[in-house]
Amino acid sequence: MKKTVLAFSRITPEMTERLQQDFEVIVPNPKHGDIAAQFNEALPQAHGLIGVGRKLGRAQLENAARLEVVSSISVGYDNYDLAYFNQRGLMLTNTPDVLTESTADLAFTLIMSSARRVAELDAWTKAGQWQASVGPALFGCDVHGKTLGIVGMGNIGAAVARRGRLGFGMPILYSGNSRKTALEQELGAQFRSLEQLLAEADFVCLVVPLSEKTQHLISHRELALMKPSAILVNISRGPVVDEAALIEALQKGQIRGAGLDVYEKEPLAESPLFQLKNAVTLPHVGSATTETRDAMAERAMSNLRSALLGQRPQDLVNPQAWKPL
Repeated sequence: MKKTVLAFSRITPEMTERLQQDFEVIVPNPKHGDIAAQFNEALPQAHGLIGVGRKLGRAQLENAARLEVVSSISVGYDNYDLAYFNQRGLMLTNTPDVLTESTADLAFTLIMSSARRVAELDAWTKAGQWQASVGPALFGCDVHGKTLGIVGMGNIGAAVARRGRLGFGMPILYSGNSRKTALEQELGAQFRSLEQLLAEADFVCLVVPLSEKTQHLISHRELALMKPSAILVNISRGPVVDEAALIEALQKGQIRGAGLDVYEKEPLAESPLFQLKNAVTLPHVGSATTETRDAMAERAMSNLRSALLGQRPQDLVNPQAWKPL
């Protein structure tokens, strides 16, 4: 008898068809009523879950008696109660590496857009306000040659650093839990404490996972350390930044601007950020390219298939949950 896979977010018909080659597949459909109710009704049958964007822990999974694995179509896994997964022996997989370059592209998009006031000037032009040569009041700032600070020099942070150093001649500073000697040699990157980095960098790019340690890593004190001419870019997780503190800093001109792809509450329907000309706001699209999302889906399906067919998944977040046959 085939095992059952339940999708906990929308997956493509192509994914459904491919998974059906090995498993019974249940995909909740909004045409059939409440999505959450359909998910909860099907959960007791599920041996594997696949999707993204739903918090899953004890309260959500207590009726999932047959569950063996959750395959997340994401790199981050802060939506999942890992302690509970380990307690139950549930495997959790993610999709690292495949979105590194796309997310680094997005980081630099935010750097460039914030520095050159792209969103603001696009709206200004479309509103018919371009009636003479642009004056100093609408000037942006250069990116090339400026100092780029990376907070969290993992794979994505390193990809952002390479773009800055090799493409724009930017000196690279970084902070984190450990020294990256290979990158120091490759890019001339210099290690700094977070406080030193904030004080020296012209652009501060946040690329850290969300944890108790990084919750509100950037708040009033940290923003006060930044240069008035500096720009903050967040492509990590929204709660890494104290959003209220950031809004206040932007309103007061305490820092030059911010480029944001993530927020404390998502989706973000309304916010004072939307009224600020010095904030570029994107809807969490770091990996949102056709090529990257296809690659993430492929990786997630591979992880799920391996786990349910008794093989060790390639991207197992919690190895202690693996039980070899």
